[in-house]
Amino acid sequence: MRTYGCDASVMIASPNGQAEKDHPKNLSLAGDGFDTVVRAKATVEAQCRNTVSCADILALATRDVVNLVYMLLLSF
Repeated sequence: MRTYGCDASVMIASPNGQAEKDHPKNLSLAGDGFDTVVRAKATVEAQCRNTVSCADILALATRDVVNLVYMLLLSF
């Protein structure tokens, strides 16, 4: 079963290669990016169990990257 959309379903792995993460269109996604999200989620959950999802981590990371790029562009 594949789930499509912006719900972080691309983070889901499956043992049989049927997850959205395994789809040919998503094979170019950096593996270390997945690891970073998983580590960030684990860090938050070590302090506050069941309060954050991978989608939350992706949303915050996206916000921060957009801000960084914006600030860099303003500095030119």
